[in-house]
Amino acid sequence: MSAKPPTNGLAPRTLAAQALGWEEAETHAVVTPIHVATTFIRDPDNQYRNGFIYGRPDNQTVRQCEAVLTALEEGAETMLLGSGMSAATALVMALPAGAHIVAPTVMYWALRNWLMNDATTYGYTTTFVDTADLAAVKAAVVPGKTKLVWLETPSNPLWTVSDIAAISEIAHAAGAICAVDSTVATPVLTRPLTLGADIVMHAATKYLNGHSDVVAGALVTREANEFWAKVRRVRSMHGQILGPFEAFLLMRGMRTLHVRVEAQAKAALALAEKLAAHPMVGEVLYPGLSTHPQHALAARQMTGGFGGMLSIRVKAGEQAAISAAARVELWKRATSLGGVESLIEHRASIEGAGSPCPTDLLRLSVGLEAVDDLYADIDRALRAANA
Repeated sequence: MSAKPPTNGLAPRTLAAQALGWEEAETHAVVTPIHVATTFIRDPDNQYRNGFIYGRPDNQTVRQCEAVLTALEEGAETMLLGSGMSAATALVMALPAGAHIVAPTVMYWALRNWLMNDATTYGYTTTFVDTADLAAVKAAVVPGKTKLVWLETPSNPLWTVSDIAAISEIAHAAGAICAVDSTVATPVLTRPLTLGADIVMHAATKYLNGHSDVVAGALVTREANEFWAKVRRVRSMHGQILGPFEAFLLMRGMRTLHVRVEAQAKAALALAEKLAAHPMVGEVLYPGLSTHPQHALAARQMTGGFGGMLSIRVKAGEQAAISAAARVELWKRATSLGGVESLIEHRASIEGAGSPCPTDLLRLSVGLEAVDDLYADIDRALRAANA
C-alpha cells in the first residue's frame, strides 16, 4: 500500500471522498483492496516488524478505515468493532471494577437495557438522568466513583441535545471521562472531541455506512492514553474487531458521508416544518425547529444542519400512530436509521415495557427521496389513520 498524501488543510469532505488519498501500490487503483489474511510471516529472528501478527487484533483494511474516521473526528486513534453495541460495551468493560456511570434517561434502547440488566453483573452501576439538565448531571456525578459520563446527542428518539463542552468539564472535575454517542450527528455535524469529550462512539451501521448493509461500531479517542489501551485489549481479547469485508464497505460508505448527511439534514428540516403544521400531529421533535427547547444549543454545537432524524407525536394517540405507520407506502416500516431509504417506526411497541418513549410517537429516519414524495405519503397515512 502506498503512503498517504499530505492531508493538512484539506476539507473533511475531501478527506472522506478520497479516503485520505490512498492508492494501491502495485496497480495504482483508487479503491484499496480487501486484506483477508489471518496470519503473517515472522522475521528470521521471530519478530513482527511489519506490525501485523494475527487477524483477531488487527487488519490492514480495518486500519485504513479507522484512519479516515480519525481524521473526520479530529481524534488521535480509532477502533472499529463488530457493532455499535460492541463498541459501547467494550468501552464500559475497560472501566475499573465497581465503576459508577452516568447516562441519559432517554438513549439508544439496547444500550440502556444492557446498562440496567447486564452491566450490573460486572459490578457497574448506572444513574440515569436528563443530560439536557446540567444541574441534574452535576448532582448525579460522584467524584472519585463516577468513571464515565455517557452522552447521546441528539438523543434517540426524543432528539434532546446535551451540552458536550459543559458536561465534559463536569466529568473531568470528578475524575471521570466523557464519552459521546454521536451516531445521529456524525462528524459532519458535530465533533465531540473538539468540544472536550474524551471518546466518541458511532453505531457505524447507521450514517457512517449509510446503505443498510453493514453492522459496525466505532470508538474514536482524543488521546491514545492508558485507558484507550485497556479498551483495545478488550477488543482483542473478546474478538470484537470488525471484519475486513465490513470495513471495506464501511469505508465505501464514508466516502459519500458528507453529501448524504447534508441532504438528509436539509430534507429533515423541511419535513419537520411541514409536519409541525399538520392537523393530525401534536408535536414535532427536531432540534432544527426554533420551538425545540435546546435549539440554541444545537445551533452552537451542530454545524451545517441538525441531522436526518425527527419524531412526531400523533394527536389521536397510540393506535392512530400505529395505524399511520401501517398505512405508509414509501416510508419503510423498519428498525434502524441513517440509510438512503426513509424509515418509520413506532418505538414504544418496539422497546416494550419500561420504555421512556411516548406511546403516540413515531420515529422518522429521512433518506434521500424527494421531500414532497415523503410528505405526501405520511400525510395520506396520517389522514387515513384519523378518518
